[in-house]
Amino acid sequence: MAKTKKSKESSKPAKKAPGKTVKAPAKPSKSSTTGVKGRAKKTAPASAEKTAHPPANGFYIIGIGASAGGLDAMEKLLRHMPPDSGMGFVLVPHLDPGHKSMMGDLLRRFTKMDIFQAEEGMKVRPDTIYIIPPNREMAIRNGKLLLFELKQERGVRHPIDFFFRSLAEDRGVYGIGIVLSGTGTEGALGLRSIKGEGGLALVQDPATASYGGMPESAIGTGIVDYVLPPEKMAKKLMDYVRQSSRVVVRPPEREKEQPQNLLQKVLGIVRAQTGVDFSLYKTNTIVRRIEKRMAMHQVQAMEDYLIYLRNSPHEVNSLLKEILIRVTNFFRDAQAFDAIKSEIMPKLIQNKSEDNPLRIWVPGCSTGEEAYSLAIIVRETMEQAQKMFPVQIFATDIDAGAIEIARAGVYTDSITADVSPERLARYFLKQGGNYKVRGELREMVVFAVHNILKDPPFLKLDLVSCRNVLIYMGTELQRKIIPLLRYTLNQEGVLFLGPSENIGDFTELFSVADKRWKMFRAKRGERAVPAEFGLQAGTVTGPQPNSKEPSPRDLHTDVSLGELAEDLLLSEYSPCCLIVNERGDIVYFYGKTGKYLEPPSGKATLRITEMAREGLKLELMSGLRKVFSRKEKVTSRGIRVKTNGGFETIDLDLHYIKRPDYFEGLVMVVFKPVPTPKTEKAGTPKSREAERLTKHVSELEYELKTTKERLQTTIEELETSNEELKSSNEELQSSNEELQSTNEELETSREELQSINEELVTVNSELQEKNEELSRANNDMNNLLASTQIATIFLDNSLKIKSFTPAASEIVNLIQSDVGRPLRDISSRIEYQNLVSDVKEVITKLSKKEKPVKHEKNRWYLAKILPYRTSENVIDGAVLTFVDITEQKNAQDELRFALTFRSIVQSIREPILLLDKKLMVEFANEAFYNVFETTPQETVHRRVYELGNGQWDIPALKDILERILPEKKTLCNYLVEHDFEDIGRKKMMLDANVIFGDQKDSRRILLTINDVTEKKKETG
Repeated sequence: MAKTKKSKESSKPAKKAPGKTVKAPAKPSKSSTTGVKGRAKKTAPASAEKTAHPPANGFYIIGIGASAGGLDAMEKLLRHMPPDSGMGFVLVPHLDPGHKSMMGDLLRRFTKMDIFQAEEGMKVRPDTIYIIPPNREMAIRNGKLLLFELKQERGVRHPIDFFFRSLAEDRGVYGIGIVLSGTGTEGALGLRSIKGEGGLALVQDPATASYGGMPESAIGTGIVDYVLPPEKMAKKLMDYVRQSSRVVVRPPEREKEQPQNLLQKVLGIVRAQTGVDFSLYKTNTIVRRIEKRMAMHQVQAMEDYLIYLRNSPHEVNSLLKEILIRVTNFFRDAQAFDAIKSEIMPKLIQNKSEDNPLRIWVPGCSTGEEAYSLAIIVRETMEQAQKMFPVQIFATDIDAGAIEIARAGVYTDSITADVSPERLARYFLKQGGNYKVRGELREMVVFAVHNILKDPPFLKLDLVSCRNVLIYMGTELQRKIIPLLRYTLNQEGVLFLGPSENIGDFTELFSVADKRWKMFRAKRGERAVPAEFGLQAGTVTGPQPNSKEPSPRDLHTDVSLGELAEDLLLSEYSPCCLIVNERGDIVYFYGKTGKYLEPPSGKATLRITEMAREGLKLELMSGLRKVFSRKEKVTSRGIRVKTNGGFETIDLDLHYIKRPDYFEGLVMVVFKPVPTPKTEKAGTPKSREAERLTKHVSELEYELKTTKERLQTTIEELETSNEELKSSNEELQSSNEELQSTNEELETSREELQSINEELVTVNSELQEKNEELSRANNDMNNLLASTQIATIFLDNSLKIKSFTPAASEIVNLIQSDVGRPLRDISSRIEYQNLVSDVKEVITKLSKKEKPVKHEKNRWYLAKILPYRTSENVIDGAVLTFVDITEQKNAQDELRFALTFRSIVQSIREPILLLDKKLMVEFANEAFYNVFETTPQETVHRRVYELGNGQWDIPALKDILERILPEKKTLCNYLVEHDFEDIGRKKMMLDANVIFGDQKDSRRILLTINDVTEKKKETG
């Protein structure tokens, strides 16, 4: 790639250099064409500083999306962008798939950066512009551009969103998205992806856009960083990139305060104003978001940004939104949802019925796309299985604004990139340029504001879709969240995580259901209540009242190993216990078992027989054999166990676990100390009274617990009634669905026409620019041809006239209406009989012909016939040119005449003079020099009257030359006598003839002198 020379001063205008074809720096694809390298008329103005240093580990790549009216916006942006900004630019306009794009040729006048039409595998470089080819979609991976065939040539397409998403994945914080003028809503979803990875989002001010649809849709997402006119975007980009390289999160060395303290102070301000605590989130993620806000406000040090936050509550909310980016879309990772539908969901619905609904929780649902996607999957699975049952999908998020959007269920038409036409028609209603979720799908989902870190979780769940939530949390939070998610799941329930998330060290809680798409199935066994969330053993804290969660009493079907042990111990025993499997390995501890077990020396083990203290080992080995063989309770009495302070007598009970079925094969080992017999003291009535009071307190506690559960149920029923009223309202609104459905096909056609109109507007803009260039070039060419006075006629392959120059009408009878007529039908003023056949021969043989032809006005032209070659080196007719060679022809004739005349005259013995029209001697033969004893130097180019020092100034000769010859044109035997000084008196018989050439002004006089004096002497 040819490098662009950098201007020394950005304020000085650069000279325009002609565009030229540049070889691309990558292997071209078959479908791509070579780009055009351009030079700008002007460099960036002085207001935009010259160079923004790229980050140390990469450079910024800017994706620019535009549709109708976008060409003008791109020109304004690039006109103000310095050619050495250090950033790469990828332009993704809406182009007609069947029309060759001229955008590169049009933009080269406004920038000095290299411009290429993108090709397969082309690597994006700084200070270079790449334009998407027509009839292609484009992505970027590892800094290289990838091209894809369009799925449909016409209709709704989303090349901008497609590229923006890939740009976000490939460049992360070094990706920048810009949405310019255009109709529709494309670009909004792509900007969400860029913002989700920490990139920058800019949108053209709709007031300055020719078409405000795309900018307004992007602004409506609430995630846009800057809304500016295109001409101001260049400076903002330069400031942002330059400031990003200067941001200093750590304070200067002179400050004693550590960076972590400053960060916690920033998060403390956010927590105090919004109630959201990010202190345990991943530090790198939080720092990146803060650095971006600092760069946007041109703040270099964290201390300064801390002061800015304290004085600007609005910035606190902006920082919160920056951290809580709403990055989601329908069927995100479509193959993962396909796996849910084909592998997970059929198993989950096997045992579902009217009394056993399917329950799903989507924490971090953002604007609801993921929750609705799962609702669609569930609905399709039920229809496929021909089985209908209640479905409860709880979708929660900490962002109240996102929840409001999700509850409305209205999305822009850009969702067509992720939702198939069949699903759009089945589950959505078309409303103008938006799609609204149908009532049957909406009523499956309950949306609520919920903080997973501090609010009670939902319970008895079959599926938890917690995607891309854990990746923002630190290790400490993840270790709290994952056990909580396991606690909310039924046995065999599924945890669905994002592609970059995992369960960490909690492999004992889950088994892998799908390794690729991070789906984990809850293991049969441990389901202890996570103490970190304030949940005590034997009690359950329910969800928020508006979540319609059931009472904890309904959890009888979701019994874990820990709960089973607790139930048995609390109902029959008070001592400590443990549970072992068939191999004798301990899988669960309860109470203080240290008095009876101790770790052995050597390799660590949980084998109970190896950990048993003295006196207990044999009884355990015997009892375990009996209980596993009999599958019933085995009791050993009065066992003396050696403890730290001596011996203790205990009873050993071994219970074979028979319920539930999936816990079979486990044994509960209970250690029951044998109490020392005591004598019953007096005051038995008081003991009975105390026992009665204790029983009464227990009854009151039970009644209080029951009352709380009933209150919770009442609240849930109230929330259910509210949801039903809302659903009824939605059903009333959906009464118009049939009429709206009849308009869907017309809406689809309108969308296609709108898309085609956008393409036509873009093409029209390009054509207008191109027409202006062609008009200027045509004017230059016309003036050039007119100045040369060369007659030129352009013919096509069928010898029809395509165009001609004004001079051609003087040679061939042509008028403007003759364009398109065959050459043979046009009358000619030249003598060229084989003109048509010669033109055909030139076109056939690809040769050229030249021939002098005579015009009827007695002028001569050199006719040239050449093949007409296009820029693709294709023969498309012939070119006839007629060059005026009249002067050359006359000169040649005169030369031939002079040569012929000289040879003839030299052979004549009589003196002869050739005079021009001014009576100057042009030629004299040797006989004249001999007879009159003179030389050529004294004769040629002198008037005849001046010869011999004026001796030829003879009155009779003047009479012949000036009076007689003009009238008679010829004179014979005219006698003249004259005395010459050197040769004496001469009698001469003069013959004079007027000679005319081809031209009227070419008159000459041939004067023959016959010396009669000598002849008379010889006769005498």
